Amino acid sequence: MSVPRLADFSYANKSSLISPVVLRGLFRAFEGLLVALLGLVIASAYVNEPLVHANPAYLAAHIATGFATVISLELFGLYSMPALSSALSNMARLLIGWTLAFVVLLAALFFLKMGTEFSRVWLATWYWAGTVGLISGRVLLSGYLHRLARQGRLYRRAAIYGAGPVTAELISQLEGDMSGDIRICGIFDDRDDERSPNLIAGYPRLGGLTDLVMLGRSTRLDLVIVALPICAEDRLAAVMKGLSVLPAEIKLPARATKLRFTPGTYSHVGSVAMIDLYDKPITDWGTVSKWLFDKIVGVTALIMLAPVMAVIAAAIKLDSRGPVLFRQKRYGFNNELIEVYKFRSMYTDRCDAAAGTLVTKHDDRVTRVGRFIRKSSLDELPQLFNVLIGNLSLVGPRPHAMQAKAGSKLYDEVVDGYFSRHKVKPGITGWAQINGWRGETDTADKIQQRVAHDLYYIENWSVFLDAYILAKTPYSLIAQRENAF
Repeated sequence: MSVPRLADFSYANKSSLISPVVLRGLFRAFEGLLVALLGLVIASAYVNEPLVHANPAYLAAHIATGFATVISLELFGLYSMPALSSALSNMARLLIGWTLAFVVLLAALFFLKMGTEFSRVWLATWYWAGTVGLISGRVLLSGYLHRLARQGRLYRRAAIYGAGPVTAELISQLEGDMSGDIRICGIFDDRDDERSPNLIAGYPRLGGLTDLVMLGRSTRLDLVIVALPICAEDRLAAVMKGLSVLPAEIKLPARATKLRFTPGTYSHVGSVAMIDLYDKPITDWGTVSKWLFDKIVGVTALIMLAPVMAVIAAAIKLDSRGPVLFRQKRYGFNNELIEVYKFRSMYTDRCDAAAGTLVTKHDDRVTRVGRFIRKSSLDELPQLFNVLIGNLSLVGPRPHAMQAKAGSKLYDEVVDGYFSRHKVKPGITGWAQINGWRGETDTADKIQQRVAHDLYYIENWSVFLDAYILAKTPYSLIAQRENAF
């Protein structure tokens, strides 16, 4: 597939990366299922149907051949991204792999002395139908992958910080790895002298650390490689701190140090050994499982709670003038501003959309119904619509309003590395909330503890942790009801 090594930003900057791990896994499952279903359909159409459904040997043959096909094609290296992207050039290997899987089936029938139980016409028709089906699937996938590549969604966008000798050697290695999935979008370095030229190995230097973070905020950035010598400890520490807020992998080239570690210490970008500094919190199948968890549980909760939400909406309308819902700008994933829905709990003319003033006990801005729904957190229920839209998760760090403060200072002025909590989608509930850090954040310690719990959640995320937090949330709301005003 002919794709420029330089990242192309002419397409949608926020286009999501298609995970090669997930894509390869799904296509393996597709081909195994395709082979099995083709055999079953042909057997049902040609062979006596009751015989097919009553004989477990037919079902076993279909399932075993599906698995054997996937294993055979895997052994021939046909599930790598280059192989999936080049269907025609890998046609011979595909046919050999499929034929080998089918020969295994025939050999099993022969040695088990079951050949007389199966129709030869069915076997021959299945083989040729499987050949056509596998080739067609590969051709269609190849076209799809070419389209994804043109959109910039198939390759990881990478930036390099540091413009010294390590960088030039690193780029040479990445360029030499033709099967790599990296597209470099620029070089960054805060030095502005002969040690940091404007053009390094054909790539432009686009600015310093601040510019790199701004790029990571404005476009999709999957990987940042810090090409600094490991002996420059102070500079390296400052750069790592600045980059820690980005939802991207941060890596250090192994050649940046003369120290050599055991092979398990390194990860690889293509064939280039790297030392991991920060991992992307939720990737590959984790992203899929969290998305499914949010949608399935979110839709179920919305259906079950619809009568409760209808009663609350009617109560709000009867209690005070104004709309039922209150929309507020808050910080979301990667520090983006998102609009969050809540039931209105304040008088319309006293609503504070920016949350510049925290709600306190006996706050006269809060309506009678508002006091109840805020204390019980029922005002948060409309955020289930945010989960369905996709800018909120069920579980994650709670999204904070733009002008939210601890005392007289904004949260990011109080907590060092505050924006690191935005490396994942915010949630309706979170680890901090079930551990007692819900409600008013009028002191520095309260917001520091909340952020510390948020970062713990990000570093230890799993679907089971999400399920545990959701299960604990009702109990924590009851236990902490005095903290909510």
